[in-house]
Amino acid sequence: MTNEIQSIALDKFVAHPDNPNRMSRANFAKLVRNIKQTGRYEPLVVRPCPDKLDYFQIINGYHRWKALAQLGYKTADAIVWDIDDEQADILLATLNRLSGSDVLDKKLALLKRLNERWSAREIAKLLPQTAKQIERLTNLKIPNTPAKINTNCFANPLVFFVNDKQQQTIQNALSLVKEAKKERTKAAKNAAALTYIAQFFLNQSNNIGLNEM
Repeated sequence: MTNEIQSIALDKFVAHPDNPNRMSRANFAKLVRNIKQTGRYEPLVVRPCPDKLDYFQIINGYHRWKALAQLGYKTADAIVWDIDDEQADILLATLNRLSGSDVLDKKLALLKRLNERWSAREIAKLLPQTAKQIERLTNLKIPNTPAKINTNCFANPLVFFVNDKQQQTIQNALSLVKEAKKERTKAAKNAAALTYIAQFFLNQSNNIGLNEM
C-alpha cells in the first residue's frame, strides 16, 4: 500500500461493480461545477484491477472520475493501494459512508465569508445546501453562551428497502392514520403515522402478552 499520488489515464480506471455509493443528479452537477471552478479534487483511491491487467479499480472516487471525464480531463490523480477483495469490501463500506459533522459556528463563518463574494444562489451551485438553506444559515444568530439543546428535537433517519408491493402497503397504511394529517410536511406526516402504527402494534403485543400470562 502506498500513499503516493499518481497521474493515471482516465480510460485506465474501472468502476467497482459493488460500489454502494450513489449521488443525485443535482449533487453530481455541483461536483462538476466545483471541479471546473477550482481545478481541484480529492485524489481517487484505487487498486490494481484483479481481472484486468494494467487497469485500476476505483474504491473511492467514482463520481469524481465521471466528473473529470465530463469536463474533458485525460488523467486523474489517484492513490494506488494494493489490497485484496476483503479489504476492498471494507473500504467500499466505509470510505464512501463515514463522515464527521459540522461545527455550527465554524460552518456559519465559512458560509458568511462565501456570501460576501457570492449570492446564496451562486453558492448553492457548489455546495450541498440549497439557496434557501444557505440564506437561513447565514442569517442565523449564535448565542454567546451555550444554549441547552434538547436532543429529542433532532430528526433521526431511518433507511430500509422495500419492494413495490411492500411500498404500496406501507403507503396505504400511512394514509389511513388521521392523527398524522395535522403535520405540515409530508415527511412529518409519514413519521407521525409510522410512529402511531408502531405504537399500536406494541400496545397490541403487550395486550396479547398480558392475556397469555
